[in-house]
Amino acid sequence: MTNVLFVCSANRLRSPTAEQVFSTWPGVETDSAGVSSGASVLLSSEQVDWADIIFVMEKTHRNKLVRQFPRHLKNKRVICLDIPDDYAFMDPVLVQLLESRVSRFLPRAKSAARKQRGDAG
Repeated sequence: MTNVLFVCSANRLRSPTAEQVFSTWPGVETDSAGVSSGASVLLSSEQVDWADIIFVMEKTHRNKLVRQFPRHLKNKRVICLDIPDDYAFMDPVLVQLLESRVSRFLPRAKSAARKQRGDAG
């Protein structure tokens, strides 16, 4: 099982969308949080420790993550998706962006999802 954490600013739109989109992928557990003080779910050290891979939506999120949790990030892969805060929750364009940018880092889950759907792949 791969623990995947999605991080944005407020944990209201982008990261919860990503959490929901990838929550059904085989072999993947998801969680999400925000790095801003008013976030719906404020990022915790426990979440960072739990994660095998962390996806941030913007470079500013990576910078805050590194500043706030430097010792928790040892041996963690942090990937910036470069997705601006321009989308509503579950916006189809956002979902498509997430699927195209995240799936390449989760190839086994992607292959398993294709097989489950019956795609040729």
